[in-house]
Amino acid sequence: MYGVQPLYQSRIMKIRLLGKTPEELKKIVLEAGLPGFTAGQIAQWMYRKKVRSIDRMTNISMSGRQKLSEKYEVGVTPWSEVMTSSDGTRKYLFPVSCTGKSSLALADDLKVSGDALEDGAVEAVMIPDADRATLCVSSQSGCRMGCKFCMTGRQGFHGHLSVADILSQFLAVDETDSLTNAVFMGMGEPLDNYENVMRAITVLTSDWGFGWSPKRITLSTIGVLPALKRYLDESRCHLAVSLHDPFPDERLSIMPAEKAWPAADILDLVRQYDFTGQRRVSFEYTMFAGFNDSIRHADALSRMLRGLECRVNLIRFHRIPDFPYSCPPDAVIRRFQERLNSNGVVATVRASRGEDILAACGMLAGRHENK
Repeated sequence: MYGVQPLYQSRIMKIRLLGKTPEELKKIVLEAGLPGFTAGQIAQWMYRKKVRSIDRMTNISMSGRQKLSEKYEVGVTPWSEVMTSSDGTRKYLFPVSCTGKSSLALADDLKVSGDALEDGAVEAVMIPDADRATLCVSSQSGCRMGCKFCMTGRQGFHGHLSVADILSQFLAVDETDSLTNAVFMGMGEPLDNYENVMRAITVLTSDWGFGWSPKRITLSTIGVLPALKRYLDESRCHLAVSLHDPFPDERLSIMPAEKAWPAADILDLVRQYDFTGQRRVSFEYTMFAGFNDSIRHADALSRMLRGLECRVNLIRFHRIPDFPYSCPPDAVIRRFQERLNSNGVVATVRASRGEDILAACGMLAGRHENK
């Protein structure tokens, strides 16, 4: 082939600039013989102007762009499929190749042979609502928390998304210029991929990055300790805790992580922080008919959260295969909500969005439409 490499080899060998800080970019440009201020230009092109190619960074000399392109690329991964719900919600599919050479940084305890694993995918969901456009972001391919009511958790764990893979979801969706908010509530447990998620949040909230206010971002977690403490110490973004049941034995039966990180310990930690200002904490409570929807559960949940400035989001369960429970009738959900409110706990019922395209809470599985 006379030295011409196949496209996929060139893609793998190049280093992705997306996700790098100005300090890291400065080191790169100096090594390439370019002026140090070029780092700031690159950051502006990637994070503010959202270009996907070094060639389009036109205030960098042509020779400088050519030199950078020999070793580096922006690294935005385009979506491969998109589906639109009847309610306007859009689900994007991003390809992921789970090999040691891909953009996935595989977990240390994941056993991988020298051969590539089956290619997978991750999904991001754009939720329009009046003047808001919220992106529901994935942080892992699959998940190792094993929640029995979640399609992502039931597929197992395939790997952590890199910073570039996380940020690609913001830059590659068609609505990239109109996004107003982000929720790390897609595939995976964000605090299980703490370093990459926090690097992505740094890019999102820094003046040299997207320049977003931390108030525009919410991270959802089952409560991975001590990563949760780090998040509360190192971030001003909102927190959403997946609770789902106030009784430890019942929570354990649907959420294996209760054994490692009990809800009681999570609440002990959360109570050490101030949520009376701009940062908010909420608790996600997916409702299962005949399991966690009784007045007894509402009262126990009220006692558990007493004195904490918070909100409870009641979520309608979306039926999945091989799980015995279904969603309670609306009347039962409203009764549960009213009981919480009468007990002094602010509770809202989250509107279900994108159920017809499997984009609602707990339904993301990273599957191609033709599979």
